Amino acid sequence: MPIVSSPAPYALGVHAPGAYDAVVARTRAELQKEGFGVISEIDIAATLKAKLGLDVAPQVILGACNPGLAHQALLAEPEIGTLLPCNVVVRQDGDRVAVSAMDPVAALSLTKNDQVAQVASEVRERLTRVLAAVAGGEGAK
Repeated sequence: MPIVSSPAPYALGVHAPGAYDAVVARTRAELQKEGFGVISEIDIAATLKAKLGLDVAPQVILGACNPGLAHQALLAEPEIGTLLPCNVVVRQDGDRVAVSAMDPVAALSLTKNDQVAQVASEVRERLTRVLAAVAGGEGAK
């Protein structure tokens, strides 16, 4: 299993083998296996092109949500919706494709709520498995 590292203190990430579109599809499939649905999608490259006329490498933000875990967090902390869903980013990084996710433990620690911390740990375990599967045994970043 590849090591999932933290490219930033608030993120988990890997480099995944394959073409960008294939990695996006694999990321969606692995999220689904762990009980996450993609409830929003932002095509950063298309948005920056349309709004600013900029050409940037392909990049998409997938808003991933596991309804059962989101419900547990909402019961424990009604304002937690401001930190949901978990963003998963797939971006072309030179000749590789980077996949990173918000570290829910880092983000949800803002609540200082033990019940939320338990949910965050479960979400982190699932996202770590997603990233490891997407990386498919290749080296992590």
